[in-house]
Amino acid sequence: MKTTLYLVRHGETKWNTEGRFQGCIDIELSDNGMVQAKKLKERLKDSFDIVYTSPLMRAKKTAETICEGTAITPIEEFNLREINFGDWEGLTLTEIKETYSQEFLKWREDELVGPICGGELSIKAACDRAKKAVLKIVEENQSSKIVIVAHGGIIKAALIGLFDWKMTMYHKLLLGNTSINELSFNEIFEPRIVSVNDLNHLK
Repeated sequence: MKTTLYLVRHGETKWNTEGRFQGCIDIELSDNGMVQAKKLKERLKDSFDIVYTSPLMRAKKTAETICEGTAITPIEEFNLREINFGDWEGLTLTEIKETYSQEFLKWREDELVGPICGGELSIKAACDRAKKAVLKIVEENQSSKIVIVAHGGIIKAALIGLFDWKMTMYHKLLLGNTSINELSFNEIFEPRIVSVNDLNHLK
């Protein structure tokens, strides 16, 4: 029996619209983010058995919205929290490029580690954390349809970890707010990609 996993990014926040690195700073959904979450709820209606969420409120609120009207309560998993970007949190990409030019270049170009200024320390560390968390959830819910509501960065990290990609793949994936990324796992927990960045519910 296969296990279906929907890796879902949270709804939009004010910092998303400003292009700021949120990381582990706890930012609420914007009004538009709530609209997106409600559309996501309709899209996923009757298509999941269990929901896990990052403990950060932008993900929790998205997960709670998905579960409205069902008997399912989102389960918080600490290791699904967003990547901790350390000194870069709260800054825009332009500000990071200007203030941390050498560190930014290493983060973008290093294929093995992807170092970060403080916090998580590297994309590789986030990939290891995300892969471990996802596989634990899948193994504990074999043959189920699972929703994980998390963050763009940690979802990309999970994909890199699960498929053993280079760290530079982090910069080649674009995941919109409330995007659905579907994976399928077989009986020995080998992952397969079904779809990435599905935003059809927002059209």
